[in-house]
Amino acid sequence: MSQTTTFASDGAARSEVETSTIRAISWRLIPFLILAYFFSYLDRVNLGFAALTMNADMKFTPVVFSLGAGIFFIGYFIFEVPSNLALEKFGASKWIARIMVTWGVISALMATVSGETSFYVLRFLLGVAEAGFFPGIILYLTYWYPAQYRARFLAAFALAVPVSTVIGAPISGLLLGLDGAMGLKGWQGLFIIEGIPSVLLGIVTWFYLTDKPEKADWLSAEQKAWLKAKLDAEIAAKQAVKHFSLGEALASPKVLALSAIYFGFVGALYGMQFWLPQIVKAFGLTNAQTGFVTAIPYLFGTIAMILWARHSDATRERVFHVGAPLLLTALALGISSYITDPTITMIVLTIAAIGVFCCFAVFWTLPTAWLSGTAAAGAIALINSIGNLAGFGGPYLIGWVKEATGSTSTGLLVLSLLPLVAGLLVFLGGHETKAEFAGTK
Repeated sequence: MSQTTTFASDGAARSEVETSTIRAISWRLIPFLILAYFFSYLDRVNLGFAALTMNADMKFTPVVFSLGAGIFFIGYFIFEVPSNLALEKFGASKWIARIMVTWGVISALMATVSGETSFYVLRFLLGVAEAGFFPGIILYLTYWYPAQYRARFLAAFALAVPVSTVIGAPISGLLLGLDGAMGLKGWQGLFIIEGIPSVLLGIVTWFYLTDKPEKADWLSAEQKAWLKAKLDAEIAAKQAVKHFSLGEALASPKVLALSAIYFGFVGALYGMQFWLPQIVKAFGLTNAQTGFVTAIPYLFGTIAMILWARHSDATRERVFHVGAPLLLTALALGISSYITDPTITMIVLTIAAIGVFCCFAVFWTLPTAWLSGTAAAGAIALINSIGNLAGFGGPYLIGWVKEATGSTSTGLLVLSLLPLVAGLLVFLGGHETKAEFAGTK
C-alpha cells in the first residue's frame, strides 16, 4: 500500500489511497445523487408555484391549499421506516429506482387534479411514493464515507434542496406562462414537464448505483481494502460503546430528541418553501419575476451550507453548527413578521434561508455518529418521518393564519417558534453527547 501522504486543510495527514478513494467515490456518486434529489425535491415543492394559478382555477382557499401541501407528509410518515428497511434489504439501486419512477409518475398525474378530493389523494400518494428516498440516501452515504467526511458530502448531496429552487423557481415561473399550450393550463404543464425526468432518471438508477463498496468495480482492490478497514473500525468503535438493536434505537431518547429537533427544522423549511412564492407574488410581481426573486434566498443558502459544513468537518464540532443556525432562522422569521417593505423582507427571509440550510447537512451527522446497520436505517427513517410531520404543520399553520387574518405575517411569527425550540434542544442536550455527535477524533 502506498505510504505517500498529503495534508488536508484541517492539518490531518492522509494517505494517497485515502485521497484517491474519497475522490473516486465522490465523482461517481455525488453528482448523480444531487441530480436525483434535485428532481425529488422539485416534484415535492413545485406545488408552491403551481398554486399561483391552480388555486384560482380550482377555487382552493388557503386552508385547502395548505392541507393538500401538508398531506404529502402523512403518507411520507407512514411509509418512511418500512421503506428504509426495504432499502437495507433489497439494495439501494433497486429500491431508489422504484421510489423515483413511482414519484415521477404520480407527480405528473398532479396535472389531472379536478377538485379538492383528487388534490388530497394525489398529494398523499406522492408522499407514499417518495417515502424513504432522503433517509435512504443518508444511510447509503454511510456505506461509502467515513465519519470525518460526512458533513461536507451530505452538504453536497443536500445542495439539491436549495438548488432545486434556485433553478426550479425561475423555470416553474416561466412554465406557468405556457397556459393553453397543448390544451393544458400552465400549472398542468408544469407538473407533467417536471415529473417526466424523475421517471427517466429512476430507470438509469437501477443500472448506475452500486449497492455496496465491495461491489464497486470502479474502485481498485487497494481502495476497497482501505475503505473497508476504515468503516469496520468505526462500526467496531460504536458497538464497543453500545450495540443498538433496531428496537433500542427507535426507542432511544436521543433518537426522539433528534426527531423533535428535526421537526423544528422541517417546519421552518417547508413553511417557507410552500408559501414564499405567494409572499413574493404579493409584492406585485409577475409569475416569471416571482420565480427569479424566490430563488434569491436559496442561492445564498446554497453557498452558506457548503461553507458551514466544511467548517464543521474541519473543527469536528457538530452541536454549535446545528443549534446556532436554527436560532438564527427563528430570529429572522420572527423579525420578518413585522416588516412590510419588500426589499427588507427579502433580506430577512434570505437570512432565515441561510440558517435553515446551514443546519441541514450537519444535522445528519448526529445519528450516524453512534448508530450503524439496521439500527441506523430505522433510526434515520424515524427521525426523518417524525420531523417531516412538520411539513404538514408548518404550511398548514401559515395557511390557517392567512385565512383568519388575511396576512402571512402572523403565521411567520408563530412558525419561528419551531426552529427556536429546536435550537434550544440542541444546546440543552449537546453537553451530554458532544463527543458522540462530533464523530471520531
